[in-house]
Amino acid sequence: MINIFPVLAGISYIDFQIKLFSFMSDLSNSKDFNSENLPKKPRSPNSEDINYSIGMNSESINNNSEKEPAIAPVNSAGINTEKSLKDAIPLRLVETAFLASTASLIWYVNNYFPLPVWRVFFPVPIALVYLRWGNRAAWMAALVSGLLLSVLLGPPRSLLFFIPFGVLGVMLGCLWKRRASWTVSIALGTLLGSFGFFFRFWILSLMLGEDLWIYLLTQIREVAEWGFVKLGLLDIPSLFIIKIIALIMVIFNNIIYLFAVHLVSWILLERLGNTISPPPVWVQVLLDYEGEE
Repeated sequence: MINIFPVLAGISYIDFQIKLFSFMSDLSNSKDFNSENLPKKPRSPNSEDINYSIGMNSESINNNSEKEPAIAPVNSAGINTEKSLKDAIPLRLVETAFLASTASLIWYVNNYFPLPVWRVFFPVPIALVYLRWGNRAAWMAALVSGLLLSVLLGPPRSLLFFIPFGVLGVMLGCLWKRRASWTVSIALGTLLGSFGFFFRFWILSLMLGEDLWIYLLTQIREVAEWGFVKLGLLDIPSLFIIKIIALIMVIFNNIIYLFAVHLVSWILLERLGNTISPPPVWVQVLLDYEGEE
């Protein structure tokens, strides 16, 4: 019997993290976030300050003409870059931690309540970290997600998340930030996903003590024999043909999965202000056609 309470708690936690993430983003973009922007109360001078100012009055007059005032570095928008970098450090840590825990929680909820829709969101939080904070923060998010899952579910299952979904999130974020086309990102993601599929089969075979690849080939052989009979072919498919069919099925499955990840990320990340490369023209036409109906 499936315990529904962890699933409900996970959904509530995801909703809380999304709201907190939006609040932190709005707070970081506001100009009045720093207390340094507030006016400071002037300090009343005492006798020592007056005597010191009288003695140094002549020297300050001579030096003012020679020295230039120190100017803080600013960008093209007129914002103090040193101050903005100091403000970005805690925000980067908070967003990386929350998105890493979100990726771990989606994988954790999928173990209790497995749905195909959960798989689409596995690499998205880590890819969002790369889009917002770069390469180092994305790898930190992937490693933190793996460590958190190793505590909750054990090292073998955390390794199943890190390879391929953790690495896939970093790779997709890198390609999306460089505005790579969907063809390139889906092709590279398919190669990584296919490697992750066989790696997952190897880990699960070690955990169960059985060769799952032989079981998969047996199932594909039955399907191939049924297809040969329907086509009127009397030959029995060889082992080499069965392996080719299995490899084609794995690659095709990963292509469909990567396309779904790109489509969901294109719709979701655009609303968060982190756009990815646009989809092909036929996808845009198809979505516009469905929107008009």
